[in-house]
Amino acid sequence: MGQSVDLSKELGFLRIGAAVPVLRVADVPFNVGGIIEAIRKARNEGVQVLTFPEMAVTGYTLGDLVQHQALLSKAEKGLGSLLDASAGSNMVVIVGMPLSAEQKIFNCAVVLSNSRILGVIPKTLLPAYREFYEDRWFTSGRDACPDTIIELAGQRVPFGTDVLFELQGVASAIIGVEICEDLWVPLSPHEYQAQAGATVLFNLSASNEVIGKADWRKTMVSSESGRCIAAYCYVSAGIGESSNDVVFGGHSIIAENGVILEESKRLVADSPLLMADIDLDRLAHDRRVTTTFNDVPRISQAFRFVETEVAELSSDKLLRTLDPHPFVPADPSRRAERCRDIFSMQVAALAKKLSGANKSRIVLGVSGGLDSTLALLVAVKTMDFLGLPRTNVHAYTLPAFGTTQRTKTNAAKLCKALGVTFGRVNIMRTCTSHLRDLGHDSQEDVVFENVQARYRTEFFFNRANELNGIVLGTGDLTEVALGWCTFSGDHISHYHVNVSVPKTLVRFLIRWVADEEMADSPAQKVLYDILETPISPELRRPSNGEITQKSEETIGPVELADFYLYPFVRFGMRPGKILYLANEVNRQRLFEGQYTLNDLKKWLRSFIERFFANQFKRTCLPEGPKIGSVSLSPRGDWRMPSDADAKLWLEDLEEMYKRLRR
Repeated sequence: MGQSVDLSKELGFLRIGAAVPVLRVADVPFNVGGIIEAIRKARNEGVQVLTFPEMAVTGYTLGDLVQHQALLSKAEKGLGSLLDASAGSNMVVIVGMPLSAEQKIFNCAVVLSNSRILGVIPKTLLPAYREFYEDRWFTSGRDACPDTIIELAGQRVPFGTDVLFELQGVASAIIGVEICEDLWVPLSPHEYQAQAGATVLFNLSASNEVIGKADWRKTMVSSESGRCIAAYCYVSAGIGESSNDVVFGGHSIIAENGVILEESKRLVADSPLLMADIDLDRLAHDRRVTTTFNDVPRISQAFRFVETEVAELSSDKLLRTLDPHPFVPADPSRRAERCRDIFSMQVAALAKKLSGANKSRIVLGVSGGLDSTLALLVAVKTMDFLGLPRTNVHAYTLPAFGTTQRTKTNAAKLCKALGVTFGRVNIMRTCTSHLRDLGHDSQEDVVFENVQARYRTEFFFNRANELNGIVLGTGDLTEVALGWCTFSGDHISHYHVNVSVPKTLVRFLIRWVADEEMADSPAQKVLYDILETPISPELRRPSNGEITQKSEETIGPVELADFYLYPFVRFGMRPGKILYLANEVNRQRLFEGQYTLNDLKKWLRSFIERFFANQFKRTCLPEGPKIGSVSLSPRGDWRMPSDADAKLWLEDLEEMYKRLRR
């Protein structure tokens, strides 16, 4: 049994929740009772910050009743009950209610924790159009004096739109709060809050349902979370509100940096508690590397920061969807669309490279493996795109010591089916001669392997000179990350068309081409067999005609390599956290393979060591198109010295491994 890990303070997660309790308009005791029950439920689920809809204490659809002292006094007493219910817990609660201050009425969000009111945020923008009449009853938060302190429930409390809440001990956990209409306008309050450092934004809303509005809400919440590089939690009033003229659906959404993590059902009798674990480390990383985020002209408004402790997050389950294959969309319909886009990007990039170089012919090696197959398919489609004959693609198989009949046959069949110019040149005699020149005894070592790989590259370049064409590289992003290529061998080409496509995605691209582009063609069956062929460079002698050199036995399962690669490069994630997440995915049996914790640690250590040791190969990579958010181009996304030390990354991995195995 592993040692408990604080997911917040150690791994940078924050568990937030949105609740829409059953409500009765103007029945404060009933509403407060529902809020207290939701607080208890959320506390049991480990929620650290919980929010409720706009005016949840009284109901939003009060009309002129909101001006009555009886209601306002009862609402404040209800707040006292919520403070009592929060005693002994450091969960932060955000609740909406009307509040009388400075002889005005404000539509407010009250932020409290452990019997303490941390601050009150009044609504800034008051809609007074169509079905809304808020400026009839409320005063805008803009009219509150700066640095205002009010007396509320026997406490002196910061009041205003200039208050942010910082959670102690959790890096980058700063909360910003706004109310309903504040989301829908240009220069929204949450934009200023994010600029001032807020990473988790909450919106308490009473947004009525109109056909199509839910989709627009999702677009807004997703978009604003992305623009602000923040988490955004939106919660709207439910069907307990008055339906005199409108209906409310209790729509709740949690988004993080442009991605919707969780969404509630609408128009249901009892809305469940919506929860998600926000990755604050990811947000902090993206704000650091997105230099323009901090280049925006700073606002003149100064914010007050209220610090508060927050409950520890030690949980057996991470409330976050973990994708075992982060480069591949899980939804089949999205996957097909993504494959279509990637394939089209590769074709467009190669077409431009050919036209820019004033070349019309392509030379590449085809091995009967995954990467060269994808490169060949892209080359063929590029010729179609440019209106050139497919025979301008010159594909060669160069069998040597490790080539098997299966891969050699598949390469030939595929080239014939695609109508390209095909050649077969046995290079064993040449390689044997070169090994003899080196005084090598033909033992299967790195020299034995690289002689074959380097001669193939030499052949391709010389043939391209003869044909006045370009050499098309075939290696993928996973191989680039791990250095699984021969320096000045398959590492080099004129253009590296697969350089940003990881191995797990290569499989899906080929399958998509087989199913969509090559359906019912002679090529389809060949592609299916290539997909079933073990991944191998085929540089060592086969046994009984079968492949003996299997890449995954040396570099690890490619699904693990890609799972490690994505967060390591995309989010700068530390290895200990990557191991924790891999272990969670493994416990949920989401990987295609079955692994032990020792396996996960072994291959993550191997990944780190290989990644650092092979930067020298990435430093001189040929050109190739960036396809996704992870790229290792030395001219584009990735800068790293070749002699950097991996020690501290390996130490971080070992520390987490020891904790998980206890």
